[in-house]
Amino acid sequence: CRISDEEGEMIISYRYPIFPSREVEQKLVEALDTCRWLYNRLLEEMNKARESGTTLRTYDTQNLIPLLKTENPNLHKVYSKVLQMVNYTLWSNIKGLSGLKKNGRKVGHLRFKGKGWYNTLNYNQSGFKLDQDHSILKLSKIGEIKIKLHRKVEGNIKAVIIKREGDSWFALIQAEQEPKQLSETGNVVGLDVGLASFVVDSDGNSVENPRFAEKAATKAKNIQKKLSRAQKGSNNRRKLVDKLDKAHERINNQRADFLHKLSRMYVNRYDIICAEDLDVKGLKEKGNNKGIHRNIHDASWSRFMFMLSYKAQSAGRKLIVVDPRNTSQRCSFCGSIVRKELSDRVHECPYCGFSSNRDYNAAVNILSTGMEQPVAPIESKPLHHVSVMQVLAMKWEALPFRVG
Repeated sequence: CRISDEEGEMIISYRYPIFPSREVEQKLVEALDTCRWLYNRLLEEMNKARESGTTLRTYDTQNLIPLLKTENPNLHKVYSKVLQMVNYTLWSNIKGLSGLKKNGRKVGHLRFKGKGWYNTLNYNQSGFKLDQDHSILKLSKIGEIKIKLHRKVEGNIKAVIIKREGDSWFALIQAEQEPKQLSETGNVVGLDVGLASFVVDSDGNSVENPRFAEKAATKAKNIQKKLSRAQKGSNNRRKLVDKLDKAHERINNQRADFLHKLSRMYVNRYDIICAEDLDVKGLKEKGNNKGIHRNIHDASWSRFMFMLSYKAQSAGRKLIVVDPRNTSQRCSFCGSIVRKELSDRVHECPYCGFSSNRDYNAAVNILSTGMEQPVAPIESKPLHHVSVMQVLAMKWEALPFRVG
C-alpha cells in the first residue's frame, strides 16, 4: 500500500493469486521475455550513449520503443502501456543506483537481465478489466485469467501488476480510495521495537519476535547446499531453485501477515502511536556482527513502521516518530540518565529506586517524548506476553490484546 498526499487520496495495493490456463500462461511468459529484451535493449542504448559522451533522458528511451518494434516484432504482442512501464522500471533502477552512490556506497553499472530474471508486467491506467462477480481478470493482448478474490477490491482501480514468483502467478491491484476515519478511542501508546521482543508497548504488552527467517534457516541452507552441487541447466537444479523460491516466499508471506495484523491492531486501538525514528539501515551496517544484521533484517522494523504510517493516515490516526537518543537510558520515573549495556535487560535507577523491564521503560519514555509531556511517576508492571500465534490468529480487523 502507498499513500498519495494529493487531496487526501490513498492508493491501496491488493495482492491476489491468479490461475492462467496453459495458453494464457504461455502468453504471459512470452510477454515477460519480450519485456526483458526491451529492458536490455534500452540499457544497451544508454550504455552506448554514455560511452560516446551523450546524455539520454527518460523521453529519449521512451521514443526508441516504436522504432525497436521493427527490430523485434514481438513488441507488437505486448500492450503499449506495459512497454512504457519497462522504460519506467529501467530509469527507476538507475535512480536507485545513483542514490546509493551519493550515499557513499560502491556500486557498479546496471546489469542486463538474464533469462528468467524479468518477472513483472505493469498495466498502468489501462489495458485491464476486473470482473469481481465472476472472479475474472482481463488483460489486453493476454486474455482472461481466473483470480482468487479473497476480499473485494474497493475504489477506482488505477493499475494492475502481474508478477511471476517461481511457478506461481499473482496480481497486485492498485486502487484509489477515500480514507476511512475510525472513531476516537482516547488511547495513546508508545512502542519500543527490538530483537528480544518484537515490540514492547507502554501498556505493558510484549509481542514475541517471530524470527521467521531464523526458524527456516536450516531448511533453506540444506536446499542451498544441494543447489550448489546440482548441474547447471539440469531439471534437478530447476526443481531446487523452485523449492528455494517457495521457502523464501513462505517466509515473506508469514512475515507480511504478522506485520499487517500487528500494525492493524495498534491502529484500531490507539488514536496516537509514538515510535522511535530508527535508522535501520545504519544499524544493519554498523559493526561486524552478521548474526545481529540478519536478525534486524528478519525483524523488518522499517516495514512495520511503513504499515503503521499508511494505516494510521488512512484511519485518521496520528503516528509520531521521536528521536531515539536516551529512550533506553533515561529513567521513565524520575528522568535521570542510567547507562546500560545492550545486554542489560532490566532498568534499575540508582537515584529513585525505580525498577522495570528495560524495553517497557523505553516505551514509556517514547510515549512521553512523543506527547511532549514531562516525566511523570509511573508504576512498574509485569509484561503481558503476546505470542506470534496470537498475532497470526487475529483477523485483519483485530482487537487489542490488553489495554492498561
